[in-house]
Amino acid sequence: MNNIGIIGSGAIGQEIARLALAAGLSVAISNSRGPESLSDLIKNLGSNAHAATATEAAEFGDIIVLAIPLSAYAQLPTQALAGKTVLSTGNYYPARDGRIEILDSLKSTTAELETALLPDASIVKAFNNIVAHHIPLLAHSTPKTALPVFGDDQATKAEVLELIRTLGFDTVDAGNLADSWRTEPESGGYTLTYAADRAGFAADYLADRGQPVTFAQLEAVLLGSQRADVAARQF
Repeated sequence: MNNIGIIGSGAIGQEIARLALAAGLSVAISNSRGPESLSDLIKNLGSNAHAATATEAAEFGDIIVLAIPLSAYAQLPTQALAGKTVLSTGNYYPARDGRIEILDSLKSTTAELETALLPDASIVKAFNNIVAHHIPLLAHSTPKTALPVFGDDQATKAEVLELIRTLGFDTVDAGNLADSWRTEPESGGYTLTYAADRAGFAADYLADRGQPVTFAQLEAVLLGSQRADVAARQF
C-alpha cells in the first residue's frame, strides 16, 4: 500500500490526503471540476500529491477513498473501480441527496447501497462519523483515538484497517456493512462521539477541538448505539 486515490476534494478528502502524505504515501486527488481546478490545493499538499481525473485516481490508488455525495455515484468510473478496495466516507443526507426509499425504510444501510451501486468494488466504511477538522486534531493523539471500520470482505477490510493505523488512529473492526448504521447520522456512534463539548457541539461544532476516544470507549459507544429513524431525517 503506497498509493492512495482520492475522489472528492472537499474537507474530508483533503484531510485524509494530508495524513497520507505525512505518512509517506503518494496521493492522486480528483474532483468533479477537473484537475485544473486543483492547482492551489496541490501546491499546498506538496510534491507527492498530484491532481487527476476520477478515472486516473481510481487507477492510481491501491486504496480508493470516496469522499463524495451519494448523488455523485452515478458519475463514478465503475470500470476503473472494479476490483478495488474502496474506503467510503459518505453519509445519507436527504436535504442534499434527495429521499432514497431503501434507506428511509431501513432496508439498507448507506454502505450496503453503495455496494449495490459499485458491485465490482469492495466497499469499506470509515471516516463517516467524524467531522473533518477533528481528523488532524485527533490523529496521533494520546491516548490514541479509535475509528470504527465496517466491511464484508475481510481481506479488503484489513487493508483499510492498516491504512487508518498508518494515518495515526487506532481502529475497531465494527462488523459488516449491515452493522454500519451504528455510525450513521443521528446514531449513537456519529460525530458527537469525538466532541470535547457535547452540550455545545451542535451550536458551534467548528469551534470544538475534539477529544480522544479509545478503543474500549468506542466499543462501548457502538454497542449502545441505536438506529436512527432515517425517514424522519430533516437534513
